[in-house]
Order: sequence, then structure tokens, then C-alpha cells
Amino acid sequence: MEAFAGYQEAFAEITRRARERFERRQWELAVADASERLDLYSAVIGRTEAGIRAMLAGRLTDRVTWTGMKAVYSGLIAGREDLELAETFFNSVTRRVFATMGVDPDIEFVDSDFEPPPAAPVAGLLRTYGGRAGGTEVVAAILRDCGWEAPLEAPGRDAALAAGRLAERLARDGASGPVDRAEVLGAPFFRRKGAYLVGRAFSGTRSIPFALALLNGERGITVDAVLTEEDDISILFSFTRSHFHVDLGPPQQLVRHLKSLLPRKPLAEIYIALGHHKHGKTEIYRDLLRHMRDTDERFGLAPGTPGMVMIVFTMPGHDVVIKIIRDRFPAIKPMTAEAIRENYRLVYRHDRAGRLVEAQEFEHLEFERGRFDPALLAEFGRDADHTVAAAGGELVVHHAYIERRVIPLDLYLREAGPDAAAAAVTDFGQAIKDLAGNGIFPGELLPKNFGVTRHGRVVCYDYDELSLLTNFSFRSLPVADDDQDDLAEEAWFGVGPRDVFPEEISRFLGLSPALREVLGRTHGDLYDVNFWQETQARVRNREIIDFFPYHPARRLLGA
Repeated sequence: MEAFAGYQEAFAEITRRARERFERRQWELAVADASERLDLYSAVIGRTEAGIRAMLAGRLTDRVTWTGMKAVYSGLIAGREDLELAETFFNSVTRRVFATMGVDPDIEFVDSDFEPPPAAPVAGLLRTYGGRAGGTEVVAAILRDCGWEAPLEAPGRDAALAAGRLAERLARDGASGPVDRAEVLGAPFFRRKGAYLVGRAFSGTRSIPFALALLNGERGITVDAVLTEEDDISILFSFTRSHFHVDLGPPQQLVRHLKSLLPRKPLAEIYIALGHHKHGKTEIYRDLLRHMRDTDERFGLAPGTPGMVMIVFTMPGHDVVIKIIRDRFPAIKPMTAEAIRENYRLVYRHDRAGRLVEAQEFEHLEFERGRFDPALLAEFGRDADHTVAAAGGELVVHHAYIERRVIPLDLYLREAGPDAAAAAVTDFGQAIKDLAGNGIFPGELLPKNFGVTRHGRVVCYDYDELSLLTNFSFRSLPVADDDQDDLAEEAWFGVGPRDVFPEEISRFLGLSPALREVLGRTHGDLYDVNFWQETQARVRNREIIDFFPYHPARRLLGA
């Protein structure tokens, strides 16, 4: 209990720094804070586990002792507003000690011991605004109320433009007048170089969710964009983006309010977006258990090109996939399981720029054998008999990653119409550029390693050969001395394992001629070695490049 309280205090302290980082434009420190907060949980759990091992000694794995400990701990957290996080914290320690196969409700909080609190939001969560003078005054009051220590560059201009966008959106929903009031969450959401004010705008009986996206430039803070579509705000809280820093205390009521703004967003993703990734993992597992209780669906191989390194499976009606590392790889994949795990750890700790799917790592998951399709069981027996073990009528998955399900890009391109396919390929090129600007190179730029979200965004989900951009050497193809060199079956010049020849990228993507033309027209610089070398130089110089989590059309003053 003391360890959990200490963790929460440290988490809050790091979170509170975000306002100062934004106001003072301390972007490198903001990135460092994000990494520090990510590492905090495992460090605290490690110290707590070590202390308990020393304290319990010979009784460390006595289940009666732990059953009693869980009961007392449950009583201690009963009055806390963050009790759901406290339960997950306890589970993190027990699973370290016991390496539990499946779940054990005697020593873990499989379901919460407590009923959800009343739906009414806690005091201070929301600020309300009314404007007799119209929507401009409502937005102006929202901006003033933040109490920024940095100046607002043009508050009157921004308030008028933002109010106009809100009124346009409300009018499409049938509102007959301007914004007359608003509810706004009581603290900004900070991430990387941006800050976001999130709330709901009203005109008469009509309402819409909205977010004001703020940037702090050399001349002060501006409203860069107004997001008024649920999909836009959902992308803001996407499972492909790094976590927000928001100083609003215990998250439970905040999560419930965000869920009311984003009804299609799973609770797990909202917790994760707020930095509570371990409890998000708990919610993912509880969702999976609920789905299995409510249906008789079986796990089967996920649609898409089978991977040589991972086995990916899912249930038809569930929105996640489970990925396990094969026990054996073909010779063409000279890598180890530990190297692949290290790549997943890299993605977890790195800013994902809206282009890398976050994966939650699980160990010792237990399922009924009958819930698996025979073809999937055969795949396990062939290539994963150590990772997936039979235990009577059960299967134990010793190590797995769970991710949100997306449509594999190669499948999407085969089934989409010409316009949708062209849009996806264009975003595919932008995804590669965003990853590069964020210091990541996927290794294999193949459509089968990317997916399309329900919002139509292209994201990368295959991390087998992913690495830091600066670990690769981007080279121009040497010019042959004579025709014999060009006609040789193998390259006549030396090629290292991390050498990349951008001129060759187009040939290996497997796109149709029409889609290759689209990519060349929209992102032809991907085939130019200068683009890659210049991007590497920017990364090495530790430049914090902007990645806007919204479409350029949402910006008030244009791109």
C-alpha cells in the first residue's frame, strides 16, 4: 500500500511538469519526462517485489498468506479514488512472485472488489462557460481560464475563428444559433509539443465534443486546430500515440467522462492514453474474458499474410489480436526471440507518432483448448510448442502481445476501390515519413507489415526488423563499371545487413503499377537517399519534429 501511494505521488509529480515544459517550450525535457514516467511503474514494482521477498522469506509462496494479504489490502484501498489502479498494482506484484498460470482470484483482483462509483463527476473535473455575447466570448473565457504563464499570441483572433468552427459543426447537427455554453475538462492534456483543451460545446439542445489544439511558438500560444468530430478526437486518443500528461487527479471519473465523449473508444485505450498502461492492460484482459463468457467464438488465425516470426490469432467478434513469437524461424530471418522482445520494448518506450500500434505484453494466459480452431492448434504444434503448452484440457500461452486489430494493408488494397486504395497508399507514404522523422525505420517496407485503422490511417504493427533510424546506412546504388556487373546474378558491390538503397524501395513494395505511380507522385522523395540522410541528421541533432494528430483541414490558419 505504501509502495502504491509512493508510485502515485511520483507519477503525479512527473505529470505536473508538463505545463511548465509547454509554457517554456522545453521540448527535449518533455520527451525525457515521458520516458521517465513510462519507466516508473516497473521500477517501483521491482523494489516492492524485492522488499516482499525479503520480508516473507519462507512464506513467500504460501497462498493462505497471500489470500489474507489481498483481503487486508482490499480493505485499505476501499476509500481511495484510485482503487482500480491499486488493485492492478497488487496484481503486478503477485504475478511477479507466482508467475501464475491463468488467473487466481484468491490472490489477484480478477474482477474488481468494488462497484463503480456514482456517475456524477467529481468536483473540479469540469469547468462550465456561458456566453451572452456568443461563442467567441465562450472560447475566449476558456483560453483565459488556463492561466498560462506564456503569452497568448492572438487570443481574439483565435477565439473568433474557433467559435466559428464550432458553430459550423453545430449547425450541421441542426443547431440554429452560435455556441452558447461549454463544458471543458479542468486541465490541459499535454503530449510532446502540443496541449489540448477537451470538452463539449452546446447550442440550445444540440451539443458536440470538441478539442482545441494549442501550440506554443516563438510569439506565444495559439489555437492551431479545432477538432469537432468524434473520429478526430478518437484519433487524438489513439492506441498509436504516446500517453498524455494531464493533472486531474485519480483517473476513474475522467475516464468515464471521456468515454461519454468517445463512446466507441474502449476503456482500456482511454486508461492507456492517460498513462495508466498497466490498468489498461487489466481492462484489455477483462474485456477478453467478458467476450469469451458472452460468446462461443473460437480463436483462429488472423486474416492477412502469415508472418514468418509471429503467429497472430483472434476471435471474429473481438477487436484485438494476440501475437506470439514462433519457437523456430526460417533461415531468412536470422534473429532471436529476445531481439524481437527488445523491439517491442523499443516501441513501448518510444514516441509512436501515431504510426506504431501499442502492444500490451502478457504472460501465462490460460484458455480452454476447445476455444481454438484446429488449424491454429496445428500451427502451435508445428512452430510454438514451447510458447504454447497443453495442460489437460487447457492451453497456456506463456508469452504474448495483445494489440488492437486493424485491416492488413495488403488485404485492404486488394479489396478497396481505386480512390480508397490511392488514399491508403498516400497515407502509407506519410506513415513511413512520420516514423523516420521520429527516429524509427520499420526495416521491411512491405504493405503486409502495415494496417489500416477504422479511421483510415495507416499504421505499422510488425516490429521484427524495426530499429532506430540511425542504425541504418542509407546509400545510393553504385554505378556499374561495365555491363557485366549489371548482368551479374548477385550484387557486385558490398552490402551490409543494415544497408538501405532508397532507389530500390519501389521495386520491393509489391504495389500495382497504378498504386506505385500514386506513391511516387505523392511521396517520391522516399526513393531519394538525400531525404533519408537529411532526416537522419535531424534525428541525430535531437530535433523534436512536429507530428500533428489531426488533418491539416482542421487547422485554423492552414498548414
